[in-house]
Amino acid sequence: MDDLEKAILISFDESGAVDSVLKSQAVAFVQQIKETPTVCSICIEKLCFCKLVQVQFWCLQCLHEVLRAKYLSMMPEEKAFIRKSVFGMACYESVNANDNNWVKLLDGPAFIKNKLAQVVVTLIYFEYPLIWPSVFVDFLQNLSKGAVVIDMFSRVLNALDDELISLDYPRTGDELAVAGRIKDAMRAQCVPQIVGAWYDIVLMYRNSDPELCASVLDSMRRYISWIDIGLIVNDAFTQLLFELMLVDGLPDQLRAAAAGVVLAVVSKRMDPKPKLALLQSLHMNRVFRLVARDGDAELVSSVASLLTGYATEVLECANSLSLEDGKGVSQELLNEVLPSVFYVMQNCELDSAFSIVQFLSVYVGTMKGLPTLTETQLLHVSQILEVIRAHIQFDPMYRSNLDVLDKIGREEEDRMVEFRKDLFVLLRNIGRVALDVTQMFIRKSFASAVSSSEDRNVEEVEAALSLFYELGESLSDDAMRNGSLLRELVPMLLSTKFPCHSNRLVALVYLDTINRYMKFVLENTEYIPMALCAFLDERGIHHPNANVSRRASYLFMRGVKLLKAKLVPYIETILQSLQDTVAQFTKMDSVLKELSGSEDGSHVFEAIGLLIGMEDVPLEKQSDYLSALLTPLCQQVEVALLNAKSQNHEGSLAQIGNIQQIIVAINALSKGFSQKLVTTSRPAIGLMFKQTLDILLEILVVFPRVESLRCKVTSFIHRMVETLGASVFPYLPKALDHLLTESEPKELVGFLVLLNQLICKFGVGVHDILEEVYPVIASRVFNILPKNDILSGPGSCTEEIRELQELQRTFFTFLNVIATHNLSSVFVSPKSSGCLELMMQFLLHACCNHKDILIRKACVQIFVRLMKDWCTDANGEEKVPGFRSFIVEAFATNCCLYSVLDKSFEFRDANTLVLFGEIVMAQKVMYEKFGNFFLLHFVSKGFPNIHCPQDLAEQYCQKLQENDIKALKSFYQSLIEKLRLQQNGSLVFR
Repeated sequence: MDDLEKAILISFDESGAVDSVLKSQAVAFVQQIKETPTVCSICIEKLCFCKLVQVQFWCLQCLHEVLRAKYLSMMPEEKAFIRKSVFGMACYESVNANDNNWVKLLDGPAFIKNKLAQVVVTLIYFEYPLIWPSVFVDFLQNLSKGAVVIDMFSRVLNALDDELISLDYPRTGDELAVAGRIKDAMRAQCVPQIVGAWYDIVLMYRNSDPELCASVLDSMRRYISWIDIGLIVNDAFTQLLFELMLVDGLPDQLRAAAAGVVLAVVSKRMDPKPKLALLQSLHMNRVFRLVARDGDAELVSSVASLLTGYATEVLECANSLSLEDGKGVSQELLNEVLPSVFYVMQNCELDSAFSIVQFLSVYVGTMKGLPTLTETQLLHVSQILEVIRAHIQFDPMYRSNLDVLDKIGREEEDRMVEFRKDLFVLLRNIGRVALDVTQMFIRKSFASAVSSSEDRNVEEVEAALSLFYELGESLSDDAMRNGSLLRELVPMLLSTKFPCHSNRLVALVYLDTINRYMKFVLENTEYIPMALCAFLDERGIHHPNANVSRRASYLFMRGVKLLKAKLVPYIETILQSLQDTVAQFTKMDSVLKELSGSEDGSHVFEAIGLLIGMEDVPLEKQSDYLSALLTPLCQQVEVALLNAKSQNHEGSLAQIGNIQQIIVAINALSKGFSQKLVTTSRPAIGLMFKQTLDILLEILVVFPRVESLRCKVTSFIHRMVETLGASVFPYLPKALDHLLTESEPKELVGFLVLLNQLICKFGVGVHDILEEVYPVIASRVFNILPKNDILSGPGSCTEEIRELQELQRTFFTFLNVIATHNLSSVFVSPKSSGCLELMMQFLLHACCNHKDILIRKACVQIFVRLMKDWCTDANGEEKVPGFRSFIVEAFATNCCLYSVLDKSFEFRDANTLVLFGEIVMAQKVMYEKFGNFFLLHFVSKGFPNIHCPQDLAEQYCQKLQENDIKALKSFYQSLIEKLRLQQNGSLVFR
C-alpha cells in the first residue's frame, strides 16, 4: 500500500479512531495529488491494480471532477487514453491487454459501478457524437459478454438520464442544448438497436435473471418519452410487456418494472386522436385484476400507478376530443377503468406524483352543465364520495397523539387540515352537479355514525361529522333555515351522545357542526333546549378535555349572540348549569392558564353578560344576576388587596393570577351591557360597574409594578369607556395618574392606545385631561426614542427594537389623532411649550425619512392640520410664532421637494402614491395660508437648488393657483420625474 492509498483510507475514515491532525494531513495530501498534471494517469493505474474500494471510489470521483473542470484544456492523447481506459473497464476488459492481474471494477459493489457510469457519461457529454460517435454501438457489441456488461450498460443509460436528459432536475441552457444534441444523434444512429437489445435481453433472461431484466426495463422506462413510440408499441414488445405483468410465476419486481414501462408508454405526450388509438390498442382491462390480488406491495403499487396514469390520459382525451374524433370511445374506456381507479384510491399506496383530488376534480368537471347525469355517472359520483370519506379519515395510529395533542399529534392535525382543504372543495363541486346524491351520502354516513356501536371507529365518526359540517357550505339560506334534510339530521345531531365523545377530535367537530347549523335552531326554536344541553353538558363546556371545554365556551357565546332574546326563558337554567364553571375560572391551576387566545374561557362570562344584559330581562332580575356575579368577584379582589397591603409585598404568583382571571371575567361580562342601558334606561346597573371600576383601579395602587395586572386593568378601562360613556370621566384622573407611573416602551404604548380611544370617543371633551398628560408622556417618549431612525434590517429584530418601533408608531398615531380631533391647542399650551420644538423636528424627520410610508403620510397630515388650525391667511397674525417660517423653510423644502426627488420615493407603489397626494395637498394648503411667502421660498429658492428649468417652475405656479388638485398632482409627479432624469442619480438629497 503506497502513501496515496494510505492517505485515501485515512481521509475516508469515519470511525473517529484516526487522529484529527493526521486526517487533515491526509486530506491535504490527496488534494495535492488531485492538482498534479498526471492525476488522470495515476487514477487509471490505481483503478487497474488496487482492490481497495475507497481508493477505487476516490479515483473515479477524481476522474469525474477533473474531466468536468479541465476537459477542454487536455491534450488529445490524454483524452484518448482516458476514453480507452474507462470504456475498457465498463466493458469488462483490461486496460493493458497483456496483464492478467487487472482489477475488474464490474465485479465490485454497486456504488463503484454507478460512479464508473458517471465518468462514462461525462465523456459522452463532451465527445458524443463528434469525437466518440461509436460509444453506444461499441457498447451494444459488448453485451454478448453477459449480465455483468448488460448491467453496466443499464447503469450508463440511467446515469445519462439522471445527469443530463431527465427534466425532473433543473438544467442550464448549455445542458439542455447538449441533451438535445445527444438525443438527436442517438435517434438517428442507435435507438432502434438499443430497443432491439432491450427486447432480446428481457426475452433471454426473464427466467434466469429477472433482477437484470427489471433493471433493463427501468432504463427503458426512462427513454420512452423521447424515442419513437412505434419501437415499443408493436405486437412483439407490447405482448412481451403484458406477459411479464400477467404471468403469476414471475418475480413481482420484474412484473412491477414491466408495469412501469407501460405507464411510460401511456404517459407519452401525443396528440389526442393518435393517443386514444394507442390507449385503445393496449387493452388495459387485462391488468385490472392485479390491484386486488394479495401479493408484493411493489407490484400492486406499480399497477395502481399504471391504472391511475392510464385513467388520467383517457380523461384528457375525453376532454380534448369531439364526438366525431372519438369522445365516445374515450368515455367507454374511462367508464371501464374507473371502478378499478376508485378501488386503488381507497386501498393502495399511490405515487406522490398522482393527485387524487386533481384527477377527480377534472372528472367531476366533465359533468358540469349536463341536464341530467347517467346511471353510470351517478354510480361514479357515489364512489368518489366514498373515496373522499376514506381519505379525510385520520390515521388510527395517531389517535392517542391527537387526543392529548402532543407534538406528533399537532403536526398530524396540521397536515390533515391542509390535506382536507382540496377534498372538501371537491365535495362542494360534487354537490353542485349531484346535490341529491351528495346529501343522501352524507345523511347515510351520519346516520351510520349515530347508530354506531360502542366499538365504532373514532376516525369514522369524526369523518361523518366533518362531512355533515361541510354540507353547510353548499346549502342555501332557505335550506339552512328550513331544509327537510336538516329537519331530520339536526335533531339527530343535538340528541346524540357518541360512545367516543370523550375523544378530542370528535368532540370538537361535533360542537363546530352544531354551531354551523344554529341558524336552523334560530328558525326552529323547539330545538333550543337540545342545543343548550349539547353546549352545557359533558359534550361541551363540561367536557373533561380543557381544549374542548374552552372551544365549547366560545361557540356557546356565539350561539347566545345569535339567539339573544329567544334565550330569556332559559336564563335561570343556563346560569345554574354554569355555576361550577364560573367558580372554577377564577381558581385555575397553571396548566389551564397556559390555554389562551380567542378561547381562553372568558367567553362563558361574555355569554352570561349577553344573556343578562338584554333589555328583555326585568330590571330586578338583571340586578340580582349581575350582583350575584360581580359581588363575589369584587370581594375576592378586595381580600387579595388587603392581604397584599398587610403583608407589604406584591402577592404570590397564584394570587396575581387569580386577580388577573377575575378582571378578565368582569371585562368579558360587561360586553353584554350597552351604554344606553347602563347610563340611560337602567343607571343602577351602571352604578354597579362604576363601583367595580373603583375597586379594580385600586389594583394599580397596590400592585404598581405588576405588568400583567396593569395590562388587564387598562383593558378593563377601555371596556368601561365604551360601556359607561362620559360617566367614566370622574375615574380617569386616578387611572391615568397611576398608569403614567411606568415609563417602559410597552407600558407607554398601552397608555397611548387608551388616550387615542378617549380622544376618538369624546373629542374636545378630553381637552383638560390631555393638557395635563400630554407634556409628561411626550417628554418621556422623546427621551426613550432615538433622535434618528430606529435600527432596522438584519440583526436588529430584538425585542427591545420591536418595542421601540411599536412605541414610535403608536406615538405618531397619537399625534395624528390629537391633530385631527380639534385638539391641536394642546401642543401649544404653556405646559407643553418645552415639547413643541422637539415634536416639530420629530415629525419633520419622519415625514422625510421614515421607511414606513403610512407613518410618513400620517406626519404630513399632522402638518396640514396644524397649518389649518394655527394659520389664518396670508396676511393674518401668527398664532404660533415661528411656525410659518418652519413650515415654509424646513417642511416644504425637505418633505415636499427633496424627499420626493429621492429615488427611494417609488411612484409605482400604491401607498407611496397616496403619500404623494398628501404632500401635494400640503403645498396647496401652504399656498392658501402663506401665499407669496411660500412661493418665494419654495419656487424662487428651492427650485433653483435642484436646477429646475424656469418654464417648469412657472407652470408649477400656474397649476398651484388653479382649483384642480388632480391636475396639480399629475403635473408635480411629471415635474419630479423630469428632474430625476435631469439629475441622473448624481445628486443625493437630504
